[in-house]
Amino acid sequence: MDALALRHRGRAPRLLLLTSAYFLLGELKAACQRLGVAHLLLDFASRSVDRDLFVNTIREAAARFKPDAIVTVNHLGVDHEGVLYALAGELKLPLVSWFVDNPEFILPLYPKPDPQNTLILTWDADSLDAVRGFGFTNVFWLPLGADPERFRPGREGRPEWRSRVSFVGNSMVRKTATRLEAAAPGPGLLAAFAGLARAFGRSGERSAEAFVAAARPDLAPELAALPLLRRVAYSTALVWHSTLEYRLGCVAQTLPFGPLIAGDSGWNQLLAGSTGHRLHKELNYYEELPGFYGASEVNFNCTSLQMKGAVNQRVFDVPAAGAFLLTDQRRQIERLFEPDTEIALYRGPEEIAGLVERFLADPEGRERLARAGRARVLAEHTYGHRLSALMAAIQQCFPGRVR
Repeated sequence: MDALALRHRGRAPRLLLLTSAYFLLGELKAACQRLGVAHLLLDFASRSVDRDLFVNTIREAAARFKPDAIVTVNHLGVDHEGVLYALAGELKLPLVSWFVDNPEFILPLYPKPDPQNTLILTWDADSLDAVRGFGFTNVFWLPLGADPERFRPGREGRPEWRSRVSFVGNSMVRKTATRLEAAAPGPGLLAAFAGLARAFGRSGERSAEAFVAAARPDLAPELAALPLLRRVAYSTALVWHSTLEYRLGCVAQTLPFGPLIAGDSGWNQLLAGSTGHRLHKELNYYEELPGFYGASEVNFNCTSLQMKGAVNQRVFDVPAAGAFLLTDQRRQIERLFEPDTEIALYRGPEEIAGLVERFLADPEGRERLARAGRARVLAEHTYGHRLSALMAAIQQCFPGRVR
C-alpha cells in the first residue's frame, strides 16, 4: 500500500525513538514536537552499550513512558542477535524501522524477523517486494521529506558559496574502495568488477547480485560462495562504483559553467586535470546546507544508483529552501512532483548542458519552478506529513495497540 495515502486518526501513538548518528531521527523528533506527539528519544549513539544495559534501558523506558511503538531508522539500534526483536515482542511494542538506504544491503545481516510485530517503511517504492522477500508482511512506501523550518527561503549563505551552478554529493571513491576491500573477492570477480559496475549502472536491474547472475553467469558461483558479509559488500561496491561513474559523467557536463562542487576529497582525484570548477569540502547538513542552496542559481543533482527509481534528500530540501533544482528523472518523482511545473528534470546526461544553459538564462523560469516546488513540499512533503503517515501505518498494522 502507498503510505502517502495514510493519515492517522484518533490519538497519536506514543513513540520511543532509538537514536543514532543518522540525521533522520532529529527530523522525526522535531516533527513530533511540532505535531504535539508524545515521544521519548533514547540516545545509544555516543557510547558502547552492552546487552544487559541495553535491555534494562528499554524496559525502564517502556515502564516509565508507556510507548505504543519503537521507531528507528535503517534498523540502527536493532542488534544482530535478535535481542530487540524478542524484547519488543515480549513488551508487545511494535518495532518500526524506516529505511532511507537500500534495505537489501542491510536486512540480510539481521536474524529472521517477527513479522507480526514489525513494520518496515522504505523510501524506495521499488524495494517493497524485496523487503517482503525477507519475511516482512507489514511494508509501506514512505519517501523522504523536508524540514520546512530548517530549509526555508532567506537563510544566509557564505559569500564563497555564491555560484551559478553547484553540486552537493559524495564522489563514492572511498566508499567503493572500502566495500571492495571488505568483500575481498576472488580473481574472477575482481577482474570483472569495473566492467560489471559500468554495465549495472546502464541496466534497469536493481539488484547487483541478480545482475551478476544474469550478465555473467560464469561468475555467479564465485559470488554465491562468498560468506554473506563479503557477498553483500561486493554487491554494495558494485552499486557505489556504478554511482561514481554516473555522477562523474553527469557532473562533467556542468564543467563549462564553472560549478562549485561540495563533497569529499575523492572529487580531487576524479576531476584531476579538469579546469573551471571549484571544490569545497563536505558541508554540514544542519549548519551549512540550508544556506548553501539559496546561494546557487542552479542546484544540480544526480541520484545514487542504489535507488534507480526513488529520489534523494535534495529533491525535497532544495525547493523547501526556496531554491531552484535541476535533477535526474526518476520513476517515482512523478508521484511526488509535477515535472516541468514544480521541478526541472533531465532525462539523461546528454540533456544536462543544454538545460543548465537554458535555466541560467531564465531567472524568471527558475523562480517560478522553485516557488511551485516549495508549495508542493509544504503541502505534502514535510516530515510532519511523513510522521503522520508513519503513525497511520502503526494504527493500521497494529489495531488495538494504541492505548
